[in-house]
Amino acid sequence: MHWIRNVIPYRYFVWLFSGIAFIASLGLLWWNPLIGSTPSLLFGALTLLGSIDFFQKKQAIRRNYPIMAHFRFLFESIRPEIRQYFLESDTEAIPFSRAQRSLVYQRAKGAVDKKAYGTLTDVYEAHYEWINHSVHTVKITDTDFRVMIGEGQCQQPYSLSIFNISAMSFGALSANAIQALNKGAKMGHFAHDTGEGSISSHHRLNGGDLIWEIGSGYFGCRTPDGRFDPERFAENARDPQVKMIEIKLSQGAKPGHGGILPAAKVTEEIAAARGVEPWVDCISPSCHSAFSTPVELMNFIAQLRELSGGKPIGFKLCIGHPWEFFAICKAMLKTGITPDYIVVDGAEGGTAAAPVEFSDHMGTPMHEGLVLAHNTLVGLNLRDRVKIGAAGKIVSAFDIARTMALGADWCNSGRGFMFALGCIMAQTCHTGRCPTGVATQSWLRQRALDPADKATRVYNFHKNTLKAVAELTGAAGLSHPNQLRPHHIVRRLSINEVALVSALIAYLKPGDLLDNRAAHPVYQMFWDMASPDTFAAVAPAEQVVAVA
Repeated sequence: MHWIRNVIPYRYFVWLFSGIAFIASLGLLWWNPLIGSTPSLLFGALTLLGSIDFFQKKQAIRRNYPIMAHFRFLFESIRPEIRQYFLESDTEAIPFSRAQRSLVYQRAKGAVDKKAYGTLTDVYEAHYEWINHSVHTVKITDTDFRVMIGEGQCQQPYSLSIFNISAMSFGALSANAIQALNKGAKMGHFAHDTGEGSISSHHRLNGGDLIWEIGSGYFGCRTPDGRFDPERFAENARDPQVKMIEIKLSQGAKPGHGGILPAAKVTEEIAAARGVEPWVDCISPSCHSAFSTPVELMNFIAQLRELSGGKPIGFKLCIGHPWEFFAICKAMLKTGITPDYIVVDGAEGGTAAAPVEFSDHMGTPMHEGLVLAHNTLVGLNLRDRVKIGAAGKIVSAFDIARTMALGADWCNSGRGFMFALGCIMAQTCHTGRCPTGVATQSWLRQRALDPADKATRVYNFHKNTLKAVAELTGAAGLSHPNQLRPHHIVRRLSINEVALVSALIAYLKPGDLLDNRAAHPVYQMFWDMASPDTFAAVAPAEQVVAVA
């Protein structure tokens, strides 16, 4: 009954009805050619169109919704006029604007990504940002921008692209989506983060470079009772396809929140990838059991580095209490152990389903979190040892350029690559009824997503976005995006006031925190509240109140 209710009516009703009507009209044509000719032609054409939709592989939504999908395309084609005269602008993000999605679609398809008639953005509104250009531009021919992770600390450092696929698990995404993402990463020589659902057979099929994310459930490296298993970890981590390992402390979609995959969704395939029992609730606790203090976290990082055979080890978090991040940094100083990288996930991130309050009001946005992490490492003379990645609504070349100017060494994108797969932002990811086969475990729905075709789009999106990054960088008079700095970005504060981003953000100089030279109150007060031996604030209660 579930199959009939959720599949037949929504996907094939119009096509099946047209086919039945076509057969009936043929009988009418035989009985009376004059009366039966018109309906025969009409329903015959619809049946033919539905058949073409069902068997083609270029557009998943047509494959899942024969005939009906064309109504969407019709409304989409006239939507600019409807929106322009009656509704909101194309630049209004909800959470991504039509302009942003169109840009990804165009670059993924290799279509023209230029536009005419000037910008649709109000350049005089507050918070508008731009990059200042140079009169002495640079032509950049090699757009394969990379950053070395783990150099000097690891036996197997990794040359990472500055633009990669963010963490999205098999289970959240379909098997076909995972295959397409990984094959696209293989084609473009960039990295594919597994998400905390571990490494599935679909990640391994095409051999693309993997960043293996380990969450609090230790999927793929757990004991039967959910504890960390060193032997299982080493077995997976030493796979040549795994290039880096990432400990997930928290994620932007729902920082501080655990998760549960209901038993009905824990299929044999998902259970095998995660190392859990099939058809049993799969629990991700809200915090780790392998460590409970910052020093223990550093020791865990050292353990994983050794077990993996010397591969880069880092952690991902959405910045929460500043003193907790400072405590982790103090643990680096105390132990002499540093992660090879840190990924700052912004609270605006969100490929995972989450409670509304967590999505809207929990965690630090990416820009503020990135600046805090970058500043702290600079102030401790650790920035050259720890690379920083960033994720949070990054889909365009300007998003990458601005994020790198704020201190990131590379960027990750989740929803950008989902758009490249054909996602139409239906926002039904958590229901299992994704209309394009991206975020579903229904084999009938995901069959519409052809991995070979969509892998090419993933590859194109990555390649064409980096070409655009090169154009922006060269126009600014620079030869590599890692040369971008806050003073290259300008932000409008009001209709009559603009400022360089570098003037709006308090940046630390090397050694400022070590020598107590940090002038900004966040660094002065929260630094004193941090201890390498606990994640809790150690300052007196009245000091905490005073800071607030």
